[in-house]
Amino acid sequence: MMTPMEIVRHVFAEPFRPFRIHTASGRTFEIRHPEVVQMGRSTLTIYAPLADVPDAKEPWYKISLMLIESIEPLDAPVQTRGE
Repeated sequence: MMTPMEIVRHVFAEPFRPFRIHTASGRTFEIRHPEVVQMGRSTLTIYAPLADVPDAKEPWYKISLMLIESIEPLDAPVQTRGE
């Protein structure tokens, strides 16, 4: 689990560095701009244009902070479970 402060440090970093969020379900979210993220007390809302996410049903996702396993720089290679 990532703490809210760890996530805030990534979102508001100067200069901003794109990052990838990994959730407990194995889903990943690429954050390319700080404007697409909104922090709540216990959730993180990620806004994504539908054109960027082909299987998207909504233009946003709300993720429990407790289910965020890790954050890594976006230029890091994507790892699948078990690696």
